[in-house]
Amino acid sequence: MSVATRTPSGNKAPSTRWSVGRVSRITVMLVVAAMFVIPIVGFIAMAFRDQDNVAAGSDGFLGLGGLSWDHAVYSWSQITGFGPSGGGLFQRWILNSLILAVAGGILALVAALPAGYALARLRFRWRKAWLFATLLAMVMPNTVLVIPLFLEVNAIGAVGQLWPVAVIMGFFPFGVYLSYIHFMTTMPPELVEAARIDGLGELAIFFKIGLPISKQAIALVAFFSFVANWTNFFLPLALLTSNQQNKTISIGIQELIGASPLFNATVAAGLDVKLYMPQLALATVISMIPLLIVFIGAQRFLVRGQTVGAVKG
Repeated sequence: MSVATRTPSGNKAPSTRWSVGRVSRITVMLVVAAMFVIPIVGFIAMAFRDQDNVAAGSDGFLGLGGLSWDHAVYSWSQITGFGPSGGGLFQRWILNSLILAVAGGILALVAALPAGYALARLRFRWRKAWLFATLLAMVMPNTVLVIPLFLEVNAIGAVGQLWPVAVIMGFFPFGVYLSYIHFMTTMPPELVEAARIDGLGELAIFFKIGLPISKQAIALVAFFSFVANWTNFFLPLALLTSNQQNKTISIGIQELIGASPLFNATVAAGLDVKLYMPQLALATVISMIPLLIVFIGAQRFLVRGQTVGAVKG
């Protein structure tokens, strides 16, 4: 039995003993965490292994047997050698994804923040209808829009080019809704009315009052937009497959898998490089690094931004 002590103020200090309930909760959490962490560790370790060891089943503890930096260097040389004329497609796909993710994120911020402010603090005709349309577009599956978007881009002869994809990625209804919630909760109507009485126009109120208090909202919109653009598969698949150089990493990974002897021996027979499990694992791990960097860089704002839309009691 644990004995509670008293603090100088007279309050009871919490017991430091480990009760059965606390041990059980921690044990369950550790088991659940291990179920997620162990496969991830094994997958990352695959990039530092040799295909012969993988085929022989010499995994070692947690799949960590036979790790070597030389194996990763060899896998990288195979990945970068993929493609015609000495390769280089993989690096090009990474660059294309970065261009689209950043450009689409900037366009999403430019469009979402003013739209969210307008829906939250302006009074105009059909305001509720526009808000409903935003919510409807937010929950609509992306696959529904792929064919209409392809027909529109094909009508202007821009299939296979990056700029139409970046423009379409700038359409981010979820960012508009986040901005709407932010301005509804952080900008009291009295503040907006006082600014109007002082002679400020709507643009001045937005730029001088709205944006300075929107760091968390900006971080949230930028982060979710970057992640959505980076992992977008169907839109680049429909609009960029006609140009090998303009593909993104999301569809590039699929092409690497399709060119592996493990999955398509016919296609792999005509290639100078051979992509097996270590090479595919390394390509996938590298494709996740930009997401990890963005998450770490925005983590401080994301933690604060979790309270967007909260109401103080």
